[in-house]
Amino acid sequence: MKGANRLLCKLLNFRKYHIDAQPQLTSLLESKVQLPRVEYDKDFFCNPDNRDLIHNNIVKRKSTGDIDKVLELSQNGNAEEELIRELGKIPNLTYPQVLEYGDDEPFTLRFVGDPPKFRFKPREFSQLAEKLKFLRTDRLGPVSGSRSYILLGDLAELEQALVQYTLKELLKNGFQLISVPDILPSQVIERCGLISSGERRLVYQIESLYGDELSLSGTAEMALAFKLSDKLLPCAKLPLKLAAVSRCYRAEVSNLSEERGIYRVHQFTKVEMFICSQHSTSTEIMDSIVEIQEILFKNLGLHFKILDMPPNELGSPAYRKIDIEAWMPGRQQFGEISSCSNCTDYQARRLNIKCEDNQGSSLHAHTLNGTACAIPRMLIALCETHQTANHEIAIPDALVPYMNGKKMISSQNVPDYKQYKIKSKP
Repeated sequence: MKGANRLLCKLLNFRKYHIDAQPQLTSLLESKVQLPRVEYDKDFFCNPDNRDLIHNNIVKRKSTGDIDKVLELSQNGNAEEELIRELGKIPNLTYPQVLEYGDDEPFTLRFVGDPPKFRFKPREFSQLAEKLKFLRTDRLGPVSGSRSYILLGDLAELEQALVQYTLKELLKNGFQLISVPDILPSQVIERCGLISSGERRLVYQIESLYGDELSLSGTAEMALAFKLSDKLLPCAKLPLKLAAVSRCYRAEVSNLSEERGIYRVHQFTKVEMFICSQHSTSTEIMDSIVEIQEILFKNLGLHFKILDMPPNELGSPAYRKIDIEAWMPGRQQFGEISSCSNCTDYQARRLNIKCEDNQGSSLHAHTLNGTACAIPRMLIALCETHQTANHEIAIPDALVPYMNGKKMISSQNVPDYKQYKIKSKP
């Protein structure tokens, strides 16, 4: 763990030049962050009539929440602080239709596109990478540890093409582009619903010598939600659609063979959608997010399936979660490339995001998020889908304008890099 902290310190020192350009980030590092008071729906959760509904939902979602303890504490006028802690462990309710599926497996809503056909045995991404020399994942030196990667030549260019292609589609659909910091208060990450403490830590925490308890952001969703904290938004101006391109940092690990290579890494680039809406429109808006994702991936020639995720896969914030898995022919399996969640008022209550109607009445807004493009897995799906018999990669027509007209990725003419070897101390 000490080695990881030293790595984070190096990362922060390396990125000091960014801090002056990001006033919000500078304030995070220099002053104590004041977050709004959490406003749980006590009328609902502390009502004994709702006990069975909430308990059954907790069981279905395999959550650690304890509604009986909440009800007990709610009768004790001197246990407010402990009550708030226990309320924070209760997950969001679940979309009724998801509960009707009746098992812990995703429900396939539909398939999109046709699986690619080959006159040869399709190769895995790692085999293509070795042949075309456009990726490095091992012996990257003292700066990067395991599950890191370097994109080279045309593959690095393809990463930027994917970002530009995705942003053009989002801007066309009314999203506002926001540049977000990679460092956030740990409390913000927790209030957004991602575990950042305890034994199952999913994000990298930064040493306390930098001031507040800070962490590297796991996704731009958190910074975008934080941007709207303590805001009262006119209902007439909703939905508010925000998009961001950021680096995402994940401390999670996996030994599953299907998550090998760059499928699950500790840091990667992602284009994220975040929408703030009224209660009455969030279901419809979630459908529109999935529709955007479907258009983005279909136009890249991918074959994929759209899944309604079961309660045990939702995480605490999500009321409903829809994943998209693309067919990866080299691996001969589907792999997740995007996700979309309707968090209803779960995050808004924890960050005080409200909307106000024309009569002056206000209530907590609904927040939704969706992956528009997660680079590593998109590269796997694209390269395996569009590979040729002679180990080249045909670039989808939709990306050619962002690749300076290049239509094919061949073996890369890149300089050799020094192979670092870690020497043990005598």
